[in-house]
Amino acid sequence: MTSAEPEARQRGVHPQQAVESFLRELSSRHPGIAVLAAGPETRPYRYDAATAKSALHDDAGQGPAVVFPETAGQVQDVVRLAAGLGITVVPRGAGTGLSGGAAARPGQVVVSTGRLARVIEISPLDEVAVVEPGIINAELNAQLAPYGLFYAPDPASFDISTIGGNIATNAGGLRCAKYGVTRESVLALDVVLADGSLVSVGHRSIKGVTGLDLTSLFVGSEGVLGIVVSATVRLRPLPVARRTVTAFFDSTAAGAHGLAAITGSPVRPVAIEFFDTPSLDSIDSHSGTSLRGRGAALVLVELDGYGIDEQSADLATALTAAGARVTVETDDDGARLWELRRSGRGLPRHKWYIGEDIAVPKSRLAEVYAAFPVLEARFGVDISAVSHAGDGNLHPLITLDRLPGDDPAQPPAALQEAATELVRVALSLGGTVSGEHGIGSLKQDWAALELSPRIRQAQHAIKAALDPHSLLNPGKAI
Repeated sequence: MTSAEPEARQRGVHPQQAVESFLRELSSRHPGIAVLAAGPETRPYRYDAATAKSALHDDAGQGPAVVFPETAGQVQDVVRLAAGLGITVVPRGAGTGLSGGAAARPGQVVVSTGRLARVIEISPLDEVAVVEPGIINAELNAQLAPYGLFYAPDPASFDISTIGGNIATNAGGLRCAKYGVTRESVLALDVVLADGSLVSVGHRSIKGVTGLDLTSLFVGSEGVLGIVVSATVRLRPLPVARRTVTAFFDSTAAGAHGLAAITGSPVRPVAIEFFDTPSLDSIDSHSGTSLRGRGAALVLVELDGYGIDEQSADLATALTAAGARVTVETDDDGARLWELRRSGRGLPRHKWYIGEDIAVPKSRLAEVYAAFPVLEARFGVDISAVSHAGDGNLHPLITLDRLPGDDPAQPPAALQEAATELVRVALSLGGTVSGEHGIGSLKQDWAALELSPRIRQAQHAIKAALDPHSLLNPGKAI
């Protein structure tokens, strides 16, 4: 019996039959809730952005049933009915996740938060907003701009990912160097639990220490503990100025070591992104740029706030002393560089590849890059990485040439072995297997390398306390 079908099997009911009963009951009791029955048209809901490439080699016809509640009450109705029938539920935002956390299969019900997309309240004096989970990150900031405020977390997918998905994975992004990850910007949550009850955790106030910090527990829990139906998020004043500074180095090693100059300076940038040599080559090839002509490694920095000229001068002095060629970019050139950071690298179309999300203390970044050539020689792969260098979060890309006759559904073992060994490198340096993408269904073996058996036992005990029948997103995260 798999974790996806805990009670339907026990009752002697096939999961697909249970889902059909669920849809009939839902239509009868709550006709206002939109549904898509399981079928070929729901196949995209079997995957998220990380697992979508599996769809190219999977011609199975059926997808899961999908429901589209529009209110918290409707989410409760859906979950209660599913729980009564022993059907497992997979919460889903925009499906942009990179760990398989929102992937579902026939016999499950996907609860889409796409229609829970309102900004309920904006309070400039409290510097908070109350939002539903389906709102897109970029859309929230568009609505905040007239108030002179912004929501700081900005994953690279900010223009397509939802706030609910960001909360589910404790998403980070480029601005983490100064403003922190999603958890630092979430004050309170309304959550539907596995029995359909609605609970509120956290505080509207900035401070609050009553009871255990359940808000932080739900942030990053990937939908295994409950379905977020609203969030009170912390806002910041829009900066009076922003500026982009580039620092090009003569090698990846020189650039990685040069990052220490930023920490040693009095400047605290909003974002610090590091590109090694092959990443610059990839951007140039994919986007038609010529970054590689300016150097073999790039540190891309954003500054904001008052004293922007003084910040720029101090940063330029520090990086120049570390051997960099420093340029204070124009606003237009800066905007183009940041767009290249978000979408310019591309993925190899004709190679095997695995993307990672490891993080280490930022003082150890250079050691991770130094390990790449060793792993390349050992496993016959190529490794590159773009990093959120301000907080030590790397996004390595491990590639291997495809050979004639390779089965497209069976990646070579060396690819996974190299990825696992790179995870071990990160852990040996005091790091983690996932900085911001979550564990989902793809990284559980790696998570087992990081978490002790006792800690994993404790996590499962928390899951059992809130979801004793494992109805919410089973097989994910823990």
